[in-house]
Amino acid sequence: MAMNNNLIQGLLDLLLENVDFSNIGDSTGLQGSGSAGDFYLSLHTADPGASGSQNTSEVAYTGYARVAIARGSGQFTQSGNVFSFAATQSFPACTGGSATATYAGIGTSSTGAGELLWTGAITPSLAISSGLTPQLTTGTTFTLT
Repeated sequence: MAMNNNLIQGLLDLLLENVDFSNIGDSTGLQGSGSAGDFYLSLHTADPGASGSQNTSEVAYTGYARVAIARGSGQFTQSGNVFSFAATQSFPACTGGSATATYAGIGTSSTGAGELLWTGAITPSLAISSGLTPQLTTGTTFTLT
């Protein structure tokens, strides 16, 4: 059974923008958090898979760190079950080593094996080497399925 457009939109609004999803259960519905917090964007050298965590196949160049994205209005754009970044997301510059990022992920932790919520292939992949600053643009998309 597939989710309808209203359910998809309500879930994405709640999860990404911390907007209440009304009329679920009662008139107040599913409430956004009082302290919305952040998601953390990660880069991966292979598909982490549905059971992977944030550090599954995560890149490991010198200087790499996950990028915090605040849950709130204006961080993402949405169309149907697809969402993307509202602005370019830049990772720390590579100061040593190299990696090829083929997937990006959005998860719950700034470090370690946090819960990976979404992943998506990066096309074209990002060849990262010393002196480069990897970026994901507004064209990077994730799909809720």
